[in-house]
Amino acid sequence: MAKARALDKRRKSIKNIRKITRTMELISTARFKRAMDRATAGTAYTRRISALVGHLAGLGLDVSHPLLAERDTQRRALLLVLTANRGLCGGYNSAVMRLAIARWKELRQEVPETRLEVSGKRGDGAFRFRGIDPDEKFLHFEDRPAYGEVELLANRYMESYVTGQMDRLDVVYTKFESLGRMVPVVQTLLPLVEVEGFEEEEGAEESAAKIQYEFLPSAMSILDEVVPMSFKVKLFKCFLDAAVTEQIARMMAMKAATENADTMIGNLTMTYNRARQSQITNEILEVISGAEALGG
Repeated sequence: MAKARALDKRRKSIKNIRKITRTMELISTARFKRAMDRATAGTAYTRRISALVGHLAGLGLDVSHPLLAERDTQRRALLLVLTANRGLCGGYNSAVMRLAIARWKELRQEVPETRLEVSGKRGDGAFRFRGIDPDEKFLHFEDRPAYGEVELLANRYMESYVTGQMDRLDVVYTKFESLGRMVPVVQTLLPLVEVEGFEEEEGAEESAAKIQYEFLPSAMSILDEVVPMSFKVKLFKCFLDAAVTEQIARMMAMKAATENADTMIGNLTMTYNRARQSQITNEILEVISGAEALGG
């Protein structure tokens, strides 16, 4: 009977764990839908505002801005790593950290002065475990990062770049491409060297050369607004992608855990039934043997 009781106790324990993983799966699914809507909208907006800068450059205008200027010599670089505050999301954090550690080592060799800033408790703990103390850490970003909070970081980064306190900004995060494709990437946001155009989206027939603009009051005044906004939305898009991919990873991990729990419960139930049947058979045989002994 002891074996059957142990099996039953273990089965109940797994059932309790299954309730937790199933609940976390449902919560992650709800959060994922909200985060994906924001990430999708952010992608469209980022492409449009970046394409505007690309069109201005394609029209032959003198597109110049401090954020677009590449430094001949890079002496100060900053690496921003976006991770999660919580675990139980599969290999999400470990994949970002592998790329972040490799990029951090490269920057340390290429640039004399390098700063490290980390968003998320998991990234902060992973760096500290390796003996690397981040210069700044942000633990307040959750599954719904606010644009105002990211804008504060963006303003600080832009000021540092314009004043020469920083020559390069790299961001390590998980890029959201589709529900089944999430890729950890390193993206250089400063200087703004990557410009997306409408050609990828609407075809070559609507190239920048065929689009006419009228500037009021001037092209430079427009650029002074568009270029900083382009950087802000690119940085915000990184945070949005990190949020939605975290929820996808957690949803998939909890779904797999729930399915594994179902399999274990089924196997334990079968083993429990066999053990219980064997014990009942032994008890009946003992009763029969006792009755025969008394009758003899």
